[in-house]
Amino acid sequence: MKKYKITVNGKSYEVEVEDMGGSMDTASPQIVKPTTAPVSKPVPPVTTAAPVQKAEPKKAETPKPVPQGAETVEAPMPGTILDIKVSQGDEVQEGQVLLVLEAMKMENEIVAPRAGKIAAVNTTSGAAVDAGDALISLE
Repeated sequence: MKKYKITVNGKSYEVEVEDMGGSMDTASPQIVKPTTAPVSKPVPPVTTAAPVQKAEPKKAETPKPVPQGAETVEAPMPGTILDIKVSQGDEVQEGQVLLVLEAMKMENEIVAPRAGKIAAVNTTSGAAVDAGDALISLE
């Protein structure tokens, strides 16, 4: 029996390989069918509690009107607003993070397209937004 140390995804495993005898030459290969041991699955306990309702993400409130001459920063994809980094009246620089949008289990930073002043914040933290929804108005 030979012992080997194998690393898979950063976790080390020690395995033993048993030599079953006989030679494996290329002229007469042997086909070995894999065998599996029966696996018992744990049975979850039965509960009589009321079913848990999954919390629905909040839908964005009715969009606030965009001030005249303001540029709207829109959601590039559907997702959930995790954090809003600015508030109305804040001065921002081009490339500054305005808010964090979670989409497909990834956090995406939405940045200011140019320097300016925040005219309105059109969403709330935890709100579900669709692609193209107005998030921030920038003067």
